[in-house]
Amino acid sequence: MAAHNPLGEFLRSRRARITPEQVGLRAGASGRTRRRVAGLRREELAQLAGISVEYYQRLEQGRANHPSNEVLDALAEVLRLDATERGYLGRLANPARNQLPRATSAEVRPQLRSMLDLVDKVPALVITDRFDVLASNALAGRLFEPISNVLRDNGNLARTLFLETAARDFYVEWDEVAAATVAALRLTAGDHPEDLELTALLDELSTGSAEFAELWSAGEVAVRTHGSKNFRHPTVGVLTLNYENLELPGDLRQRLVTFSPDPATATDAALRVLASQTYVSR
Repeated sequence: MAAHNPLGEFLRSRRARITPEQVGLRAGASGRTRRRVAGLRREELAQLAGISVEYYQRLEQGRANHPSNEVLDALAEVLRLDATERGYLGRLANPARNQLPRATSAEVRPQLRSMLDLVDKVPALVITDRFDVLASNALAGRLFEPISNVLRDNGNLARTLFLETAARDFYVEWDEVAAATVAALRLTAGDHPEDLELTALLDELSTGSAEFAELWSAGEVAVRTHGSKNFRHPTVGVLTLNYENLELPGDLRQRLVTFSPDPATATDAALRVLASQTYVSR
């Protein structure tokens, strides 16, 4: 899954999702009655962005280096990129100007582990931007019991999501979680193309999961800092939990993820039931 030309791959995927009508063109505006490509043609995008077709072709083919910010801004406007996609485009186009921290540590600071143990009211995990699980508190262990290997065996949430059958029942909105996970992994891959562990994970997932391969080919990039998810637990039923995805100072590739219920709800009561059970945190 490690693309030789990630910039071209991303531009083609974004071009395919924009229809001529969205940018004020008629379907046959370039003189052809039948369109052979989804979305905009290269020449249409180049014209709308104010650049030559030849230069845009070189961009898609990986033969043009370091496009200017003006060119990138023009392409982003035509392609209707959001803030996350704009940043991703800039890092793909000019990686030397957008160096991000490369390595991520598999070690969790002792102080952070202590804090996890003190957070006993809500499930909490420390993960990497590859979705490796580095640490969890006791209540997270109880919540993720249906896919317990992901916590006990230095697991990876993305691998479990796509390759473990139990995950499809555990995540009530599996399709939505899967799409968000792939979009986040693509963003990480663009930021850290030198990450061999991530490359190996992407290859494993693309080989082992047709759903992953299809989602990856769509080219979506996104980051979710907060939201809600529904989990199906064999002991207490469906839990609706609000998650917060927090970057950690000191290692920007690690995240603290917490899951909290709305107060005085069935999920709130169910978490208290889970909290009364025994689990050894890692």
